Amino acid sequence: MPHVAKILAVDDEPDLTDLMQYHLVRAGHDVTTAANGWEAIHAVRTNRPDIILLDLMLPDLDGFGVCEILRRDPATATIPIIIVSAWASADSRNLGLELGALDYITKPFSPAELVARVNHLLHARAG
Repeated sequence: MPHVAKILAVDDEPDLTDLMQYHLVRAGHDVTTAANGWEAIHAVRTNRPDIILLDLMLPDLDGFGVCEILRRDPATATIPIIIVSAWASADSRNLGLELGALDYITKPFSPAELVARVNHLLHARAG
């Protein structure tokens, strides 16, 4: 039986986290959600997801801050992060990648592309 990946989807738009959760669960993954930055930090420390899907524009603590906090903590530093953001600028993409994200998906996105990128990252890390 294949490993079921634990994925944390972080976005303050419930419709978007519902969409991500629906498609990733259909692809065989276990998905939890968080609606803000501090909720995401708590969920990562509590549940140790295999991958984090992280929006940049969050209430309280933005995605850049979440990324920075997780990368500075040895217990969470190696968890792969995929940024999923409406910010399409090269500066946002570069900063996200510099802070340790492994991929950057621009909204709106194709759910099939999201699932494919998550699966690719999981397979790359497993092999």
